[in-house]
Amino acid sequence: MYKRIMGLDVGSKTVGVAVSDLMGWTAQGLETIRIDEAAGDLGYDRLLELVDQHQVKELVIGLPKNMNNSLGPRAEASMAYGEGISKLRPELTIHYQDERLTTSQAERMLVTEGNVSRKKRKQVIDKLAAVIILQNYLDRIN
Repeated sequence: MYKRIMGLDVGSKTVGVAVSDLMGWTAQGLETIRIDEAAGDLGYDRLLELVDQHQVKELVIGLPKNMNNSLGPRAEASMAYGEGISKLRPELTIHYQDERLTTSQAERMLVTEGNVSRKKRKQVIDKLAAVIILQNYLDRIN
């Protein structure tokens, strides 16, 4: 059975979005959605447009745990984001994927392997982090 899975890297100002191929083997970056967590603008409209456009059935949301495996404020914000999506689309299955160090891993990839300028890195870092979160999840379930 073929299905697309979407990966999200949720921050306070942006949500990086990635999507799997139909086989569920690889993750590709889609876009970065601008949000304003403090103002309650969470970008759900755009996210759900992407869910519909790519016929996504499952979401994988990065869970930024602390190094001691506890959940801090950012992890709680990610779970609240997932709960908000669940209220809007209860048919979507939501998973949480430990995302410790994915942003630093993405940064390292862009600097060492991509030689990407600081300004450009800022524009793509969240999308790449979403790719890493989703790819880690796909590798784990396959």
